[in-house]
Amino acid sequence: MAMIKITLPDSSVKQVEKGATALQVAETIGPRLAKDAYAAAADGILIDMSRKLEKDCKLRIITQKDKEGIEVLRHSSAHVLAEAVLSLFPDAKPTIGPVVEEGFYYDFDYRPFTSDDLSRIEECMREIISKKLSFERVELSKDEALKMFAENRYKTEMIREIGSEEIITAYKQGNFIDLCRGPHLPDTGKIAAFKLTKLAGAYWRGDAKNQQLQRIYGISFPNKEQLADHLKRLEEAEKRDHKKIGKDQELFMISDMIGKGLPVWLPRGNMIKQEIERFAVETEDNAGYLRVSTPHLAKEELFLRSGHLPHYKESMYPPMVMDDGTYYLKAMNCPMHHLVFGYRPRSYRELPLRIAEYGTVYRNELSGALSGLLRVRMLSMNDAHIYCTAEQVESEIASVIRMVQDYYSVFGFIDYHFRLSLGDPGNKEKFIDEPENWNFTQETLRKVLKKLNCNFVEASGEAAFYGPKIDIQFKTVLGREETMSTIQLDFAAKKRFELTYADEKGAINHEVMVIHRAPLSTHERFTAFVIEHFAGRFPLWLSPAQAIVLTVADRHIPHAEAMLKKLNEAGIRAETDFLAKTIPKKVRDAQLANINYILVIGDKETENSTVNVRTRDNIVHGEKNIDILIREMQSEIRNRKNV
Repeated sequence: MAMIKITLPDSSVKQVEKGATALQVAETIGPRLAKDAYAAAADGILIDMSRKLEKDCKLRIITQKDKEGIEVLRHSSAHVLAEAVLSLFPDAKPTIGPVVEEGFYYDFDYRPFTSDDLSRIEECMREIISKKLSFERVELSKDEALKMFAENRYKTEMIREIGSEEIITAYKQGNFIDLCRGPHLPDTGKIAAFKLTKLAGAYWRGDAKNQQLQRIYGISFPNKEQLADHLKRLEEAEKRDHKKIGKDQELFMISDMIGKGLPVWLPRGNMIKQEIERFAVETEDNAGYLRVSTPHLAKEELFLRSGHLPHYKESMYPPMVMDDGTYYLKAMNCPMHHLVFGYRPRSYRELPLRIAEYGTVYRNELSGALSGLLRVRMLSMNDAHIYCTAEQVESEIASVIRMVQDYYSVFGFIDYHFRLSLGDPGNKEKFIDEPENWNFTQETLRKVLKKLNCNFVEASGEAAFYGPKIDIQFKTVLGREETMSTIQLDFAAKKRFELTYADEKGAINHEVMVIHRAPLSTHERFTAFVIEHFAGRFPLWLSPAQAIVLTVADRHIPHAEAMLKKLNEAGIRAETDFLAKTIPKKVRDAQLANINYILVIGDKETENSTVNVRTRDNIVHGEKNIDILIREMQSEIRNRKNV
């Protein structure tokens, strides 16, 4: 019998018979490993444990401890979900069921499911799991696949798009079979804990022109303890959901009469917006940024020149044909900032030139992708562009990274990492074909990240079409990773917009590099994170209502009004509650409203011209002179404490 060599992760080598399965190799390593195995990686390619090994390879056994293992678990769970749905609703047409960061889902062409349906589907899934059905890989020719899935137009559409050289595979458990690349768990019994979490609508292939489908979301874990922990996190996340808090505290609204993804800032939310903008302007003024304001729309020629129309057209709103040309709502500020730089000749003495704008841009996001403030169609950008020489790039990038870190420190954000988003030399349609510029800019960003000891990963193919970027990745309260801030290095604008400067000898130099940066992301997304991070209990400097004055009886109103006037004149955002309620009820209402300082006025305070101070955490500070309290609050606001 022919033998093959299997190299394990510790570099040890095992000789096994040709045709041995990954599971048989695992058994030679140890029975516990074989029992825990979810899948395997042969020369880096994920395979089922039942796959036969036909040649020498490097083999790694995948278990629940591996990220790939959790993905295999959840992908297998999606297949069990599809089997359960078809068992209960035979007329449903399954489409796709991928793994996503927060679990898995499966889309069906069927009537809207109900919460009662979910309960029935869960019960059916438990029955399937208890049977420990094997996942069997089946190889098919294109004709065989088309015949097998002939009654499902979604599957046949995908099959027809598969190249003639590709092997088509399907996976079978019990009487259910699904078109799939795999791999899968050895059997359904390894799905130890799962939960169907929600229902949603979706369009086939994410296109609103296509059939609307019914999506079922779920989550699965290797054990019940992890599932229980996840459900607790979901419960906490629901409490912190910026959409819920935004509604309860009257921070923002989204009206169908205005349009999806177009938030309106209500007075309280606008106060938070203004404070964050004020912070950004103050920080950037101190860093030497010059502020401009640019229009909300511009001619087609501008976006053709910048390259955004060919590369970014799908994300821009449709053209508006006017009597003097075709216009687009701007989806980015950079083309206009480039024109500001080129408004007159520039000298090397002006570089680096930092142009900033808190401008509004518009992105044509699909309605199904919109989510509260996290993904919107109108974005207030804390935007700026730095025009500098190639020699200045490294120090300017480093300064921006430090600015980002300083911003996050003020807000108390710590759970983030950096992602170096690189181009893809093989994709010349998506990325500008200038290898030397790609090499220089990518290596420069990598060098700065290393020098600043930033925790970063690299991601090929995630760059902008005009250059690499540093994305700062956050986790939401649901554990989903989102890009917050972006720092992009642009080597294309200098040619497209003829960006030049006069050097020390008066010669015209064409090597102007452009750094795009938005340290506070879009205001909408950043505010969503702020709301969820603080769970609506904002620090004093951000709080829409910083203090409230409460009266014990009507006779105390004149003194309370005098205290309110002093607070407002000192720039403190203060409110009153003079209603005929008991003080405990008024205090409780103020605490539920998350007002930072609660000032009670009764006979003693009126006589002494003071206020009785407590906080929303029910810490009683007692009687205080209003002027002393104001100075303490102003200091807390000025220092932007994040507690």
